[in-house]
Amino acid sequence: MASDEEFDAIFDRIKARSLPYWADPFHRVPNQFNNSDGGRGVYWEDPNGHNLEIITRPYGG
Repeated sequence: MASDEEFDAIFDRIKARSLPYWADPFHRVPNQFNNSDGGRGVYWEDPNGHNLEIITRPYGG
């Protein structure tokens, strides 16, 4: 889980590198982040194709 400030910094790096990102783990909602559980979350892939995620609130929060 990331603080709002950490999320902003990571998300800025994702956008600066023009990495594709999604609001969901199945890559159905591109170029958006989600607001699940009252926070923010985003998914992107590492260079090996593994799905990575950052969230600002725990699941079920």
